[in-house]
Amino acid sequence: MGATDPSAFLSLAQELRRSLGDAAETQRRVLSVTGSATSPDGLVTVVVGPRGQLVDLRIDPRVYRRPNAGALAATILATARAAVEQAVEQTRELVDARLPKADDLLGPRGQRPPGVRELMRAHDGDLKRIMDADRES
Repeated sequence: MGATDPSAFLSLAQELRRSLGDAAETQRRVLSVTGSATSPDGLVTVVVGPRGQLVDLRIDPRVYRRPNAGALAATILATARAAVEQAVEQTRELVDARLPKADDLLGPRGQRPPGVRELMRAHDGDLKRIMDADRES
């Protein structure tokens, strides 16, 4: 997108408007995301919600054949982490599908308009010069 291309700006504004209009639906879908994982041995299954909260935990009764609380805890934690990663990825996909990419908004890194920090540096001292000139006139 060129810095002076009005049609690109209008297109961007329409895209942002559409994205904001879809926000309620996106939020509803994000809040319904679940992640699920089963341990490699198949003895533990964990289901988590969109914020990683535990929704369901299934432990196969076969774990009692060789009880080892430490191993079971480690398996539950590892399986929960895998379920959270799945939920996070689903959420990322939902949001990414609904929102324009940064490069679509700002253009490729080398062609982006200056940020606020760069603009402030470029005009540093302008206000003082204007006020001094105004006082002198």
